[in-house]
Amino acid sequence: IAPFKLEEASLDPLIVIYHNAISDKEIEQIIQVSKPMLKRSMVGESFSKEVSNERTSQNAWLADYDFELVKVLSLRTEDMTGLDRKSYESLQVNNYGIGGFYLPHFDWVRTNGTEEPYKDMGLGNRIATLMYYLSDVEQGGATVFPQIGVGVFPKKGSAIFWYNLLPDGTGDERTLHGACPVLLGSKWVANKWIHQYHQEFRRPCDLHPNHW
Repeated sequence: IAPFKLEEASLDPLIVIYHNAISDKEIEQIIQVSKPMLKRSMVGESFSKEVSNERTSQNAWLADYDFELVKVLSLRTEDMTGLDRKSYESLQVNNYGIGGFYLPHFDWVRTNGTEEPYKDMGLGNRIATLMYYLSDVEQGGATVFPQIGVGVFPKKGSAIFWYNLLPDGTGDERTLHGACPVLLGSKWVANKWIHQYHQEFRRPCDLHPNHW
């Protein structure tokens, strides 16, 4: 699916909406393979995940090497973002039913400066997020960024992208975001989280956080 149609939801921080990023047929396949694998969503890093009242949804993880379509989406994500797919996580598919929500949170991990974020992956912090919307939502379900007053409503086939880290590698506090409760209908999304390592030439670091 190319060329991509872009819409800027925010310039600073940059939040981009890609329209027609994934086809109805691809969405149907992703949801079909995900349904038998859905489990209650957890929060935290890999070795310390737990069920939390901050998030009410079900999710499934789909790896590139298990599903050809997921590999295709990784290649497409690389085309869209320009970020190397060697540092991508598996595709996380989420389903929110009536009342499903996710309280405001960061996709990046705050550290004390000595510990490595997502140590078990060895890929550094999450530099960026790309989220595919796999369904429309009749009422509710918006992705909101409360620090900057931006909200994006789910539109089937679109995707939303933003950087989680500033150019110097520190977390961008403005990327605090959450999922508003689904009031009517069902919400399906697929997250592709992208890590720092292997991006040195795609998005070089800068000693100054505000230099873009």
